[in-house]
Amino acid sequence: MYFDELDLNDYVLDALDDMQFETCTPIQESCIPHILEGRDILGVAQTGTGKTAAYLLPILSKLADGGYPADAINCVIMSPTRELAQQIDQAMQGFAYHLDGVSSVAVYGGNDGNRYDQELKSLSLGADVVIATPGRFISHMSLGNVDLSRVSFFILDEADRMLDMGFSEDILTIARKLPQNVQTIMFSATMPDKIEDLAKTLLKNPVEVKLAVSKPAEKIQQKAYVCYETQKMAILKDIFKAGDLNRVIIFSGSKQKVKQIAASLKRMKVNCGEMHSDLDQAERDEMMFQFKSGQLDVIVATDIISRGIDIDDIAMVVNFDVPRDAEDYVHRIGRTARANRDGVAITLVSEQDQYYFQQIEKFLEKTVEKVPLPEDVGEAPEYSQSARPAKGKSAKSRRREARDQQSHKDKKSRNRQNKQRAEKAAKPQPREADKADQSVAKDGQQQVQPQDQQPREKQPRRGRQRREPREPREACDQQPQQQGDANRDQKDQKERKDQKERRSRGRGRGKDKSTEGGGQQGGQQGGQKGSQQGGQQAQSQADAPKGKKKSSRKRGRGRGKQGGDQAPVHSTKYDIREDYALPQKNKDSKLSELVKKPLKWLHIIK
Repeated sequence: MYFDELDLNDYVLDALDDMQFETCTPIQESCIPHILEGRDILGVAQTGTGKTAAYLLPILSKLADGGYPADAINCVIMSPTRELAQQIDQAMQGFAYHLDGVSSVAVYGGNDGNRYDQELKSLSLGADVVIATPGRFISHMSLGNVDLSRVSFFILDEADRMLDMGFSEDILTIARKLPQNVQTIMFSATMPDKIEDLAKTLLKNPVEVKLAVSKPAEKIQQKAYVCYETQKMAILKDIFKAGDLNRVIIFSGSKQKVKQIAASLKRMKVNCGEMHSDLDQAERDEMMFQFKSGQLDVIVATDIISRGIDIDDIAMVVNFDVPRDAEDYVHRIGRTARANRDGVAITLVSEQDQYYFQQIEKFLEKTVEKVPLPEDVGEAPEYSQSARPAKGKSAKSRRREARDQQSHKDKKSRNRQNKQRAEKAAKPQPREADKADQSVAKDGQQQVQPQDQQPREKQPRRGRQRREPREPREACDQQPQQQGDANRDQKDQKERKDQKERRSRGRGRGKDKSTEGGGQQGGQQGGQKGSQQGGQQAQSQADAPKGKKKSSRKRGRGRGKQGGDQAPVHSTKYDIREDYALPQKNKDSKLSELVKKPLKWLHIIK
């Protein structure tokens, strides 16, 4: 039957003439008249039979004839994938080329803000035809962006695929918002029970059109290699070495394997790309454009492009993994031998996949030809006619997990080695580490750790190194650096400076004076006096717990005996009144009495 024999709008027929479409396919011949009459349709046909045009042409013809609101959404088309939604939108633009006032918009996720704004504007103004994925359309509905009160046509394309993807509830939610008199059209490549149940729910007295239910085209030459999992890549390389192949699609069950296959082919200088869910929408669009335009010869993909993608000149389809469902196998190989062209479909069957491939052969009601393996690949496993499904995890899954675990172990080992090298490189540089500790301690955030493990003869030199950054904390910047000088003529001057220092600490910060600078002063006092009492107080100070407050005078005198044996411990809280409350039973020297006077004065003032 010719298109001009159907009751289509003249402008639609003009677009078909421009596209050089003259004769109808069987599904178009059976569906278009019933859709023009306003009947609900349940169409079941294999891929590549022209189902898209079967519902677009009559709907566009009815919209062109008029009688539908110009400011409302008149038709909603649901698509399982973004790629199919884009393809339907492109076909829509071609068929409506000569129509004025008929607009359409594709609504799908994965776009930027500009695309979302365009969708929002089109939905608010009332695009005649909306082609959408269920998830994105539900999102717009929840935000109140969609008015479905005047929709006249509701179409489900690849309905079985949408149900497989878990969109059943979304479809029912959308259907509940539609008017009661909406015309519903369902197309599917298979007819499982779930499709029949959905049809009973949505369709009213439908016309059923079934053509060659889920059988691949006869022009597809189907072959299979029975092999081990480890031989698949070698077989694939042999296929590409055999001839100058282009326009090839390679399907795999996992996106990780897609990446690996694409990387191997690129090393062979094969002009290929990859298609999987890890790509964002812009990257997926660009990849499909390059493949359709011939910029890429081979595309490695998951089942994301197994349905609805209309590319007429695909020469070969390779199933790197056997699909678990026979319908998926039909959809995959249906990408080739379209538009009365020849095509080849090759499937690599591993030991674990023999059972599933036998189920496909039963579904097809034919035996697929088994091709011998190339000579350099090795021996093939036996093809068992009584194969059973693998229990538990497949060898493929176990190998993937093993690779992941090994990768994790290698990463931990590398991290451990890097850490060891870093520690080893840091050991010969104790001075730099000491300087870092000093800078932290200067801000009052870290305590100085004891250095008893170092040789005693090195301690005075290190002590002088560590004094310099700590002097500002102890308000010792007015004190000269000649701390080790024991000349008698400087004794009075040092005592006056010690008094000033204690007054500054008590009046200003009120913090702990058990710092290295204080230890130096106490050490000088104790060493200069040679007092036995100072040594006793130093021992009691060393045995006292860190949390107990001692007077700065006693700590200074006590450390005068110990010197650089042990670095003092900082305290962040200090109250001079607590020190003054401690009883002093022993008779102090004149120097101690002189030091005590300002402390009493400060205590009285407070």
